[in-house]
Amino acid sequence: MANLVVVGTQWGDEGKGKVVDILSQWFDAVARYQGGNNAGHTVVVEEEKIVLHLVPSGVLRRGKICILGNGVVIDLEALIHEMDQLERLQVRLAGNFYISKGAHLVLPYHKILDAAREQKALHRIGTTGRGIGPAYVDKMARVGIRVAALADPPIFKERLALNLAEKRAQHPENEALAALDLEQICADHMRFAERIAPFEADTSLVLDRMLKEGKRVLFEGAQGTLLDIDLGTYPYVTSSSATAGGACTGTGVSPRRIDGILGVVKAYTTRVGGGPFPTELTDATGDYLRERGQEFGATTGRQRRCGWFDAVGVRYAVRVNGVDALALTKLDVLDQVDPIRICVGYRWRGRRIDEFPVETAHLLQCEPIYEDMPGWMAPTVGILRYPDLPDNCRRYIERLEALAGAPCALISTGPRRSETILRDLPATAPWRLGPAG
Repeated sequence: MANLVVVGTQWGDEGKGKVVDILSQWFDAVARYQGGNNAGHTVVVEEEKIVLHLVPSGVLRRGKICILGNGVVIDLEALIHEMDQLERLQVRLAGNFYISKGAHLVLPYHKILDAAREQKALHRIGTTGRGIGPAYVDKMARVGIRVAALADPPIFKERLALNLAEKRAQHPENEALAALDLEQICADHMRFAERIAPFEADTSLVLDRMLKEGKRVLFEGAQGTLLDIDLGTYPYVTSSSATAGGACTGTGVSPRRIDGILGVVKAYTTRVGGGPFPTELTDATGDYLRERGQEFGATTGRQRRCGWFDAVGVRYAVRVNGVDALALTKLDVLDQVDPIRICVGYRWRGRRIDEFPVETAHLLQCEPIYEDMPGWMAPTVGILRYPDLPDNCRRYIERLEALAGAPCALISTGPRRSETILRDLPATAPWRLGPAG
């Protein structure tokens, strides 16, 4: 079994939480490498629905080591709330959970600035308002405050005071910033620091030791390739490296230690917030996909925009991540849809283009070129063997594989752990996911 990166291949919300939860049974550790509590990974265990925003999805597997890497930005109040929830569910964190000392903190002024920017922006990005973007801005501006600073209260307070003064000077009109109480923020974070102190570590070193011992690590990303700060539909993107390369910079693990990359893809396409979406459906079909797929953000509750499968975007994600195989989710949502459309190219200014454009302005002008396939009009929920899927369903999957340029190694046929097909694809993937299906 290899060390594997799980990455989203669309605009996030592909179902990475369930995929990581399933795969973690064959790994020793799960390491989250970017994002913050703007992510929401939903896992259904038996009949219980659990939403995780920061702690890796693998935490629900007994005895698995879970790590928040240095590339994550952490709202400590949100993290502690999540830790408390897990402990109420009898999930043991002691000895199984590590927080990078190098991870940056999301502080109260980050959330205020996030909300203020979104309210005033002429072109709204559609952020979650959790302060993630401003925290990454401070990180890149070299004024961020890391988890390690909590161990030295005077230094923490000094840096906090400087940052707060600077934010107020930059935004003198912001009453919420003016109302922040430095002493209260310090007191709160000293209390938070006491709670997380047993879990703090040099997580790059923890991972290195595990890998040298032959342990297997699953690297969990948040958001998706098309939201990546460098490779996504800029500026309508997240503020971190959501592609597979972020797994190395966000955990301090060498690229040489990565053995495989699994791309998670939904059987149709969704997006939250602003930005281009060539296959978006604003009709009854889009409404049906939203309702049937329960397409509401796990973090914000916002409705997701829904559309047909965009093979151009997924093929791009397969290329830039070096995806070895795909995990296909939400297949059952299409059970009563006929015909089913696949975007196989774009039309831009009268000519066809088959590659995902770097220029977001061009993508906004692109019209999808569709290929229609017959629906299967039969239930797929809970099917566990690939040959048992309806004929038209298998034809649809095989067409997606051909267009994306990667095979489907895992197919989700429902929200529960058990509702999953695992396919043995030794000729096309460098790892074995589990029993052949």
